[in-house]
Amino acid sequence: MPRPIAAGLALGLLAAASFGTSGALVKPLLQAGWSPAAAVAVRVLIGGLVLLPIALVQLRGRWRTLWVGRWRILGMALVGVVGTQLFYFASLQTIPVGTAILIEYMAPLLLVAVAWALSRRAPRPVVLIGSALAVGGLVLIVSPGGDGALDPVGVLLAAGAMVGAAGYYVIAARPAHGLPSIALACVSLLFSAALLGLVGLTGLLPMTASFADVSVLGSVAAWWVPLLLVGIISTAVAYASSISASAILGARLAAFMGLLEVAMASLWAFLLIGEQLTLLQGLGGLLILGGIAFVRSDTGGDAEHADGIAGPAAPDLDAADETAGPIGEHVAHPRTSPIAIPAPARRRRSARLP
Repeated sequence: MPRPIAAGLALGLLAAASFGTSGALVKPLLQAGWSPAAAVAVRVLIGGLVLLPIALVQLRGRWRTLWVGRWRILGMALVGVVGTQLFYFASLQTIPVGTAILIEYMAPLLLVAVAWALSRRAPRPVVLIGSALAVGGLVLIVSPGGDGALDPVGVLLAAGAMVGAAGYYVIAARPAHGLPSIALACVSLLFSAALLGLVGLTGLLPMTASFADVSVLGSVAAWWVPLLLVGIISTAVAYASSISASAILGARLAAFMGLLEVAMASLWAFLLIGEQLTLLQGLGGLLILGGIAFVRSDTGGDAEHADGIAGPAAPDLDAADETAGPIGEHVAHPRTSPIAIPAPARRRRSARLP
């Protein structure tokens, strides 16, 4: 396995493990009286502030890269963070949590379907098999409720969260154009916190908080302890590693790696707050891993651009040391960059007479 791909898979696993802690850490806050919107707003604010020093070091005064990447930053904040969160929490008002999660995490299948439609070329069998395994594993983990008819508005809202999640991976996998991944995560999170704050001021979403002590990991702690942990681990580390992984792996494979978040959430809930972990959930996690392996094995043809929407991002040229030479003088990654094959030189006809 090439080093960059191995690094991308490791970052994707770190992102899934980090994102997976959010449920176990936020649940005590919700039980204490925090509204979901308020917890998310403070969470992304803390995450952005934690990443800020690293982002400043990476940018090294190259503020123009923020302007060049302004649409990517705006898209990440509006679609990948705020939009996904708002649609998801709104859907919970009318449909069960398991159903909402199942619909949202269909994002990898949406990417496969869109790529199929745009390229008019059917995915390879390994991708279809991997998709089926991953969805089967997801169903086993979340066990969506089947009581009664589902509210169509709730289903549409959950579908909006699915589109937002898919958009997150597409935006994260776009060419960097000199904007480091951590800087993208930092600015997007800070912008998202501001947007959520504005939404809260309008009254569209309830913003309530409680400053009473909460129960965390079997002991009583101040309210800010789980908030700080979710801001650092479940947000700063999670978004930075996820965006970095998407830049290496491309949108499709990174989205399939994201399905592990659901499995890791169940595992963390079992380890940290004592929720039951069933054998079926363990089997579901294994099926998701199998699905990722099948999708990852799609290396034939032009698989490096198999997303059809956003393949692995181009090398971050501007982020390299400025003494390394002109921008055009870089070494392309052999798996993700096309190899230019020079045309054979024409033979000159000899001017000599025989």
